Amino acid sequence: MHSEMALLLSLLCILCLVGPIIGQDMPYEEYMAQIQACPKECRCPPNFPRAVYCDNKDLKSIPKIPPHTWYLYLQNNLIEVLSADAFRNATQLRWLNLNRNKITSEGVEEGVLGTMSHLVHLYMDDNLLSSVPSSLPASLEHLRLSRNRISTIPTGVFIGLEKLSLLDLQGNKLMDDAVTEVSLKGLNNLVQINLAKNQLASMPLGLPPTTTQLFLDGNSIEKIPASYFKGLPKVAFLRLNHNKLGSSGIPKNVFNVSSILDLQLSHNQLTEVPLIPSGLEHLHLDHNKIKVSGSNVCPVSVDAIDDSINESVPRLRYLRLDGNEIKPPIPRDVILCFRLLRSIVI
Repeated sequence: MHSEMALLLSLLCILCLVGPIIGQDMPYEEYMAQIQACPKECRCPPNFPRAVYCDNKDLKSIPKIPPHTWYLYLQNNLIEVLSADAFRNATQLRWLNLNRNKITSEGVEEGVLGTMSHLVHLYMDDNLLSSVPSSLPASLEHLRLSRNRISTIPTGVFIGLEKLSLLDLQGNKLMDDAVTEVSLKGLNNLVQINLAKNQLASMPLGLPPTTTQLFLDGNSIEKIPASYFKGLPKVAFLRLNHNKLGSSGIPKNVFNVSSILDLQLSHNQLTEVPLIPSGLEHLHLDHNKIKVSGSNVCPVSVDAIDDSINESVPRLRYLRLDGNEIKPPIPRDVILCFRLLRSIVI
């Protein structure tokens, strides 16, 4: 009697665990098939059956992935080859993390990524890729390829990726001739592109007009074309820290774009504050060679600003000027101009 009661209790426990899973989105047969197919090198939590954890296992190859996997974690291993055989049954993948492995461009077998027709997030940071992988699935929304050895973007590699909104290519070896209108063709809905810490000497061409966040820190950019941002009407966050920009390389009205909210120009060679848009909220100008004077900093005439807070008042809330050739006190015109300023670092 006691043993029968124990068996009944154990069955109830299993039903408590499996029941919610079956009730959500996974039939019992799929649940059992998934758990039974879990590779011995990996961990498949019963309460999260669509996830397979194979990270931090010193794996040199990818084990065969169970058929109902949505989330696959393979980071921090020694994997060199992305083989089609390992993913043959994993046709439902949504999230694939391959960060910090040893995958080369030659090691990405032809067509292996294209078969993942549900894949939304692909992370391949810190590998040995020399080129952006080809045959990417049309379902992809986030592609992270930072800190590889990428020097080329194959022509047409992004065509068909209408859902891609984030592209991270920071810390690679991209030069100006690699980032062009031809190589970026197809990125029709991109929101964020990160090209920081590459080998760019000029502003990249061919960026889609949907771009909202543009990160170009740590390159060797010396100037910005006068009409550069006319093709980027939605850019709101612009980072150009650690470049070689002097004041002569920044045309007078180049930043006069109403969409820009956050502008970062730290660690450059500026000798004066560039003309900024009235709508700008955050401005980073630290570690340049700036000597501030009053009225030429304000985007509107100080005399035109009355005591009321209205739409004509510049929106700047944060200003960083430390590491320049500026000595207190802050010019009175600056205080009168930026009525909404909450923080200034000098």
